[in-house]
Amino acid sequence: MELTKHTHATVALRDGDRTLVIDPGAYTPNSADLVAGTDAVLVTHDHPDHLDVDALTAALDAQPGLRVWAPASVVAALGEHDGRVTAVAAGDTIRPAGFDVTVSGGAHAVIHADLPRTDNVGYLVDGRLFHPGDSYAAPGVPVETLLVPTSGPWVKLGELVDFVRAVQPSRAVQIHDLMLSEVGKGSFAQFAGQLTGVDLVTLADGETITV
Repeated sequence: MELTKHTHATVALRDGDRTLVIDPGAYTPNSADLVAGTDAVLVTHDHPDHLDVDALTAALDAQPGLRVWAPASVVAALGEHDGRVTAVAAGDTIRPAGFDVTVSGGAHAVIHADLPRTDNVGYLVDGRLFHPGDSYAAPGVPVETLLVPTSGPWVKLGELVDFVRAVQPSRAVQIHDLMLSEVGKGSFAQFAGQLTGVDLVTLADGETITV
């Protein structure tokens, strides 16, 4: 399986002719193109950096085979589109585009006590790769490749380190990194590596690795 990191939190997975896009958000300039090239989309929560409502709605209207799985709040924003947009919650198992996906999590990380927490789920794909959305909640099972958010108003280095330690992945990859400079990405990677013993890999937007 190949992972391509795109801007911020968006990733695309490919295994042969199967493709899966996770969190095509409004911060990702090529989200619409990525959705146009896939039959399956997963969304972790309803914040615009993870969900481009206009782009996904247009794609659902134009692509009869497109399926979307997401929390109920996202389904409410998109509409059900004749059952092609499906609500998921922690504990569900789904099979988008032939990938085996287990859903975990439940709530967005705390930004501030005055702000309500939205629903947020994480996705474990083929038992190997975990995308947590905006949360440091561990999936509770072994993970080979862990996607690790490193920027945003809710991110804390200490919680990031504890997240990686709890999951103990073979490899960690930075995502949700748009708000960091190259120096900032390097700083997070250095601290994370020192404190967890797991290299925090930094990928350029559009870069592909095998997972």
